[in-house]
Amino acid sequence: MGSVTGRSLKLSLYGESHGVGIGVVIDGLPSGYHIDMDPVIKSMKRRAPGGSGVWATKRKEEDIPEIMSGIWNGYTTGTPLCAMIRNTDTRSSDYSDALRIPRPGHADITGNLRYSGYSDPRGGGHFSGRLTAGMVFAGAVCEQILKSSLPLIIYSQIRSIGKVIDIGDAEYADDMLIMELMGSEFPVMDRDSGEKMRKVIADAAAEGDSVGGVISTFIKGFPSGIGDPVFEGMESGLASAIFSVPGVKGVEFGSGFAGSALMGSQNNDVPFYPEDCENHGYKDISYKTNNSGGIQGGITNGMPIVIRTAFRPTASIGREQMSVDVVKGAETQLKVTGRHDPCIVPRAIPVIEAVCAYKLLDHLITSGQLKRKGISI
Repeated sequence: MGSVTGRSLKLSLYGESHGVGIGVVIDGLPSGYHIDMDPVIKSMKRRAPGGSGVWATKRKEEDIPEIMSGIWNGYTTGTPLCAMIRNTDTRSSDYSDALRIPRPGHADITGNLRYSGYSDPRGGGHFSGRLTAGMVFAGAVCEQILKSSLPLIIYSQIRSIGKVIDIGDAEYADDMLIMELMGSEFPVMDRDSGEKMRKVIADAAAEGDSVGGVISTFIKGFPSGIGDPVFEGMESGLASAIFSVPGVKGVEFGSGFAGSALMGSQNNDVPFYPEDCENHGYKDISYKTNNSGGIQGGITNGMPIVIRTAFRPTASIGREQMSVDVVKGAETQLKVTGRHDPCIVPRAIPVIEAVCAYKLLDHLITSGQLKRKGISI
């Protein structure tokens, strides 16, 4: 079944955009980990629709998860953790013609083909970005478990919106700037670049159009030696999780596509021993550059994991477009109604961070290196 993923840690999503609710089941969490719901709710709010930014849809959902099972007295029980997030602000009438006139750029046609016309078309149904709320809940839980034994930091930077590129690379940001980025709903290194990006989004919205962009995500403090090549390497695992997020059309690690234009002598990460290292074994090696993005041969090398994720422009736009009328068997014009983000990039940041946290924990449990009080689980 396509809505279930994971090896040691199974993740399952359920629900539709305009159904009673959506939710997530996490099966394989170890017992005895305290879960603070305040950071979980904070992560959910970062993704939730109805925010104040010009990029946000006007659909308003509180996105408060209801815990059905798996947590008791604030601790994981070891049984499947199930959470439901109710839909409270649906306008299904906006999608009354979705079965007759498919929306350009959406899964209306492919979903109909795959499920013989029985899939829920309202708001995109099970294909909707609404389901990413469950991903964020799962990721927030997994991140807390990871941080209980690791000095883990996951943060992101809006690298570009449209053709506007942020000045500066957040991989090398100091601790204070990292905290600022983590606390910002529009995390950029350069304020002027950020203002230009906001204007691009506002202009697109005013024209009934949309715009895409790129998110850079950085993971620091994750141990080296984790990953299971060939098919379960860290890159393939993270990329698979990230590509499950609606709207993602490209993922690259380290120097990525730009590295293909370099010579090997320029792109290779040269190993060395730091001056302050006490031993001189494999665990003590560092690298002068990080073009590999923290992963070599599908296995983490101890350097920051660097990921860039490209999002397409939001498919739902206010402009009239051509489509087909499957009842009349002819081309026709369509103007998509409903409430949609002119740019999904800012709200997608907590989603990307969440699926990364989930996949990191799945790898760590599978490797037997998740530790609690010095004991491997």
